Amino acid sequence: MGNIFQIAIDGAIFNRCLDCFLGKAAYIKNLQENVEALKDELAKLIAARNDVMVRVVNAERQQMMTRLNEVQLWLSRVDAVTAEADELIRDGSQEIEKLCLGGYCSKNCMSSYKFGKQVAKRLRDVRTLMGERDFKVVAQRAPESVADERPIEPAVGMQSQLEPVWRCLVEEPVGIVGLYGMGGVGKTTLLTHLNNKFLGQRDFHFDFLIWVVVSKDLQSEKIQEIIGKKVGLFNDSWMKKNLAERAVDIYNVLKEKKFVLLLDDVWQRVDFATVGVPIPPRDKSASKVVFTTRSTEVCGWMGAHKKFEVECLSANDAWELFRQNVGEETLNGHPKILELAERVAKECGRLPLALIVTGRAMACKKTPAEWRYASQVLQTSASEFPGLEDNVLRVLKFSYDSLPDDTTRSCLLYCCLFPEDYRIYKENLIDCWIGEGFLKVTGKYEVQDKGRTILGNIVHACLLEEEGDDVVKMHDVIRDMTLWIARDTETTEDTEKKKENYLVYAGAGLTKAPNVREWENARRLSLMETQIRNLSAVPKCLHLLTLFLIFNEELEMITSEFFKSMPCLKVLNLSGARRMSSLPLGISVLVSVQHLDLSGTAIQELPKELNALENLKCLNLEQTHFLITIPRQLISSFSSLVVLRMFGVGDWSPPRKRNDSDLFCGGDLLVEALRGLKHLEVLSLTLNNSQDLQCVLNSEKLRSCTQALYLHSFKRLERLDVSALAGLEHLNRLWIHECEELEELKMARQPFVFQSLEKIQIYGCHRLKNLTFLLFAPNLRSIEVSSCFAMEEIISEAKFADVPEVMPIIKPFAQLYSLRLGGLTVLKSIYKRPLPFPRLRDLTVNSCNELRKLPFDSNSAKECKIVIRGHRKWWEQLQWEDQDTQNAFLPCFRSIN
Repeated sequence: MGNIFQIAIDGAIFNRCLDCFLGKAAYIKNLQENVEALKDELAKLIAARNDVMVRVVNAERQQMMTRLNEVQLWLSRVDAVTAEADELIRDGSQEIEKLCLGGYCSKNCMSSYKFGKQVAKRLRDVRTLMGERDFKVVAQRAPESVADERPIEPAVGMQSQLEPVWRCLVEEPVGIVGLYGMGGVGKTTLLTHLNNKFLGQRDFHFDFLIWVVVSKDLQSEKIQEIIGKKVGLFNDSWMKKNLAERAVDIYNVLKEKKFVLLLDDVWQRVDFATVGVPIPPRDKSASKVVFTTRSTEVCGWMGAHKKFEVECLSANDAWELFRQNVGEETLNGHPKILELAERVAKECGRLPLALIVTGRAMACKKTPAEWRYASQVLQTSASEFPGLEDNVLRVLKFSYDSLPDDTTRSCLLYCCLFPEDYRIYKENLIDCWIGEGFLKVTGKYEVQDKGRTILGNIVHACLLEEEGDDVVKMHDVIRDMTLWIARDTETTEDTEKKKENYLVYAGAGLTKAPNVREWENARRLSLMETQIRNLSAVPKCLHLLTLFLIFNEELEMITSEFFKSMPCLKVLNLSGARRMSSLPLGISVLVSVQHLDLSGTAIQELPKELNALENLKCLNLEQTHFLITIPRQLISSFSSLVVLRMFGVGDWSPPRKRNDSDLFCGGDLLVEALRGLKHLEVLSLTLNNSQDLQCVLNSEKLRSCTQALYLHSFKRLERLDVSALAGLEHLNRLWIHECEELEELKMARQPFVFQSLEKIQIYGCHRLKNLTFLLFAPNLRSIEVSSCFAMEEIISEAKFADVPEVMPIIKPFAQLYSLRLGGLTVLKSIYKRPLPFPRLRDLTVNSCNELRKLPFDSNSAKECKIVIRGHRKWWEQLQWEDQDTQNAFLPCFRSIN
């Protein structure tokens, strides 16, 4: 029995050994066949990979598109397998030569077996990858960054209100939180602190942090647009979808994600279903919605799981905030002021906005009498503001009353004609003030300077907020105050009391004009940013002084009779009516008009009937890209013109045919007409030949008033003596576009400086090699250079020898805020040596692949608070001054792929 059992075991072992031997032998026997198959299959795989890469590259050329992770993983696996298979194929002939006995055996069985096994494995890998190659989609729209840190100043007393809200969000089962309180109490400040606190939390992971300013004019489309940009849905085709379709897309993205949605300034219910936002459940680990509102009722409408009242500061914090804004120098300037200041601070009701505004307004008050008067005014003015957040408006009106004069107060009230959160360009606002007659043209001073001074007074009183040098904004609470004053304050004219009667529909989303009977008593009417297509009714507005039809992008037609009953109209603003290609001839009846703004319209011709507007002081034609005809005598008929803006006129139109009645044709006719305007103080101009430019430079009058110059499509111009432009003492904006033969911007040997130049834009000058003259613009804030295919350097040191006299005093780009370079295919240098760039905030480099070094070193990093945008491949190839410099600027980069 024992022997029989032993034979059975030996037989099983023998069979397994035989199978193992035959399997190993198969790797040797099939080696040559497998190597040939690997060659064929690998070729197919490489072709498939190339096809996929073509699709990926084409997709990624579209803005904000990025390849799918599964596609990238497949491509990476293909590359790895290809490298290994190539090596096996190269070594294959050597291993095949070792075979013998018709390929059934090998001179080195172990070596051939191992090699054959590797070939068989790679062959399986190649065939597996081939089976996975059919991708329906290879790329998707890349989402914006998960979150953005928002700028904010340290807020006194905010931490005590922040912590309970934060604990509620991260520790309690709460999905929707409402923050409510009066205007100016600090709701937006608190929300901003929450935004930034989310960014600093490693334990609280989220996919999207989205900030939306809702405001009174709630528009679901605008909310969708902001969310769509953040989650990577936004593009032209997506925006063509209707509200419901976009809501479905947003919902399908967010339902699988963890998001934080911060809604600021909510005045009515935001319907989450309409927008497409999934309603966060009561779950501490789920998504969150936090919103601010002035009404506790809105918290109910929004379905808040928990609400917090944002309260005024404690007495100690309020006094500290007031002290900071007044300043110790003023408070300690007289023994009695400190006690009086405590009384004034108490009248501010511990409201942060009131404390800041009043504190700054009192910062320059050095005598006890001024402080006693302030205290008395704050104590006695409450009854003037019934029904509109009395505690806020009472304090804010004190700042309004404290403005230097009636003219400044009228200029402030005028700002309420613009919508909430509107970026008001200073120069356009001042033009309106001139047209209204707030700023008198006396010849004793430049009226624009007077306007800038008034704006400065208003900004210093904290009733307007500056955004850079060009733009102001009005806080919504202050706008409420100015609207209330403008609608209800009575002014005395000819012993008869008349109300100001501001009528403001700005940003109201109207699709049809309001009933014209509502306009009859209006003195200032704003129909800004509506969807009105035509104005066919004939209103009777006998007292109307200002009519704003700004950025009505759907407006195509105004009936010729529309203006016939507006005998007092002084300001007519049609800017941004992009569909309006012609003006109604009835506009000629507006003989009282002093300011006419047609900028950004599609008009092609100025009718000769406009010569009836003989009182015109401001005419704005900027960015009228299609305007090709201006009657020869028209400009000269406006003998009272103070401001004429013609920057970007006709630059999108085909070359003009000569027409003897056209001011644009006939050499220097335009320049001659301009020289005849005796009162002209402000001029922006588009020129398309060197002869007209020389006429401007030869005219002392035009040199003194030219503030913006656009040199467009100069022919047969190889060299331009740019130092001659320094004679334009007020030139702050210079564009040079599509001067395709321009090779050099020459610099004269004598010293020259562009003291006023702030913005330069160079585009389509294909032969231009450098912009060295910019060294002599010490106050330059913005540089844009694009599509200059011969531009090798921005600043060329070889050109320094032309102007040696000024080199010792040059501090290049000391005021530069923004530098944008695009399509400079041979650009190698911005500046040869590192510079500090103390104010630079924005550097964008696009399609400048030869630019391998930036003018930065570790000292630049000390002063620089910059965002650098560019393609990642370009960024990774940059050469740095040293490792410290690279480390310092590494966090500044933002990819624009």
